[in-house]
Amino acid sequence: MSQPPDDRMKTALIAAPLNHLRAALVALLAIAFLAGAIGFIGFLSKMRGSETKPYRTADGIVVLTGGSSRVSDAMELLADGYGKRLLISGVHPTNAASDISRSLPDNQSLLRCCVDLDRSAVNTRSNAAETRRWAHERGFTSLIVVTSNYHMPRALAELGRVMPGVTLIPYAVVDNNVHLEPWWAYPGTTKLLLSEYLKYLPALGRLGATNLLRALLPSGTGSMDVPEP
Repeated sequence: MSQPPDDRMKTALIAAPLNHLRAALVALLAIAFLAGAIGFIGFLSKMRGSETKPYRTADGIVVLTGGSSRVSDAMELLADGYGKRLLISGVHPTNAASDISRSLPDNQSLLRCCVDLDRSAVNTRSNAAETRRWAHERGFTSLIVVTSNYHMPRALAELGRVMPGVTLIPYAVVDNNVHLEPWWAYPGTTKLLLSEYLKYLPALGRLGATNLLRALLPSGTGSMDVPEP
């Protein structure tokens, strides 16, 4: 039995806004997916596929622990005169200096004279906070940043947020277990890159928010006075 004309009109009037809402949601999801895909491509474009020596020297060198050969590569830069001192940030609290010495037997003199250990950092944000404190105490205005290539965009965002007046020079360490070309053919690499990208987006957002606050605050305000976004 068909509906009366009045009932059909009421049904149509109710259905029309719902159809518009569904269409708007689908469009928003499509735009969000496209923006995310473009952002991910941009994120991948920041990664180096080979290790390249820094284009200049700096006051200091900081290496963020967590990936293979990061510390040994940072020690090589220190030995080659790329910085005056090295901060190893994120050393496990149970690891003694002797543990690092055993892993780097050819750099004993450098370890004794020119290397500082940070055991308090537990993630990239605390790496940045401890690096800022270390650089400020020594009056350093330029740093070579050593970390894995896939971690470098997030590391620079977090470091740049808390140290706007410090020049950051990246030295990206290439992990042979992370296959960038073609990354989609390796499930482990794909998972790692997507995970890192999802962590990078909030870091980029915090950097943008902090820069906006600095632009709005009086010019004499220091980075320590900017509230955490």
